[in-house]
Order: sequence, then structure tokens, then C-alpha cells
Amino acid sequence: MLKSYVIRQNNYTAAQKKSYDALSGSYIIPLSDEKLDFKKVYGNTNGITLEIGFGMGFATALIAEENPCKNYLGVEVHRPGIGKLLWEIEKRSLSNIRIIEHDAVIVVEKMIDKNSLDAVHIFFPDPWQKRRHHKRRLIQRPFTEILANCISPGGYFYMVTDWEDYANHAMNELKQCVLLENEFEDFAPSQSWRPVTKFEKKGLEKNHRIRELFFKRII
Repeated sequence: MLKSYVIRQNNYTAAQKKSYDALSGSYIIPLSDEKLDFKKVYGNTNGITLEIGFGMGFATALIAEENPCKNYLGVEVHRPGIGKLLWEIEKRSLSNIRIIEHDAVIVVEKMIDKNSLDAVHIFFPDPWQKRRHHKRRLIQRPFTEILANCISPGGYFYMVTDWEDYANHAMNELKQCVLLENEFEDFAPSQSWRPVTKFEKKGLEKNHRIRELFFKRII
């Protein structure tokens, strides 16, 4: 199976490792072949937002802190980012975040039940710029169909990227998903509640236009 990510040799700081070692048992959910029971995981029936690829986790933590009555499930493969988010969880005393350290495609297929998510967030996914690597892009069929099935009717899919080619590619893939409908005529306006991420700042420094896609689950 082609992967939509590569494990980068990011600097794994002592603080990140300390947070990972101390807190992973409390907040990281192991991969399983069974569908998640979110009520059991979070201890409540609040809605679930899945974030795929949360990077260093700052935006995830800030959004979760500002929305304590919502639950957040972050999926990431880069351990430094996981350690940093665990540090943010502890610093901010957050109880509404859980993490799965694995490939998002496998997590969604194995662990996320149909109609169980209120929202999906994907902020600045790897664009795989080279044409020969486009097949590795996360947002394309059949994964978009599988992901849409996991969103409950009325829920939403929200993606942000600074790569024009990937934005157009994702728009085309999402438009062909019968379960989803674009909330706007084209790309969405900037959502004021979303914090600016490190990747967004880098894109803006390169004069990249930020493009946002906002689709609703309709049936």
C-alpha cells in the first residue's frame, strides 16, 4: 500500500521525549481492528472531530482548549509532534484530546465507524508536488469516499493547503463524492476560528495563496 507520508528525521527534543514517555499511556490509543467506542474513550457523548496530520499540535491544542464541549482525535506518525502535543495537553489541562500514532488511512478503515464523526480537519497535508508522487496524496478516491462515510450527516470536512495544484486536485476529488457538498461556490473563505499554523506561515513567506475547502456531509 502506498503511504501518504514519509517519516522525517525531525529533531526529537528531550522535552518532547519526556512528555511522550510520561503521557502516552494516558492519551495515545493503540491501533486496533475494532471500531472505537468514543463514549468509552472520552467518558462523554460529545461530538468527535478527527484531525489527520496535526504536525506539532499547536492548532489542535488551541482549538480543543477553545471548545471544551467537543472531543478531538488526532492522528499523526511523527513522534516529535506527538510529544509536543502531549506537552500542550498537560500544560493546558486538556481532557478532550486523544491521539493515534499510525497511518491515517489504516486508522480510518479499521477504527472509525460510519456516521461517527462531526468533523474532519486536515491542515496543510503533504502536497507531494512531483507529478509521479501525486498518487501518494491523501485526499483522493477511494479514501475520500471512506472518510465521507465516517462523517455524520450535517458534519463537515475542512482542508487547508498552500499548494494550488493540490487544492485543485482535492476540490475535484471531493466534488465527485456523492456524500459531500461544497458549502461555497469554490474555495471557502478563511475560517477565523482556525489558528495560523507553522506550515501556513512558511507558505505565506513563499507568497503562496492559502486555499480552504469546506464540504458538508449531506446524506
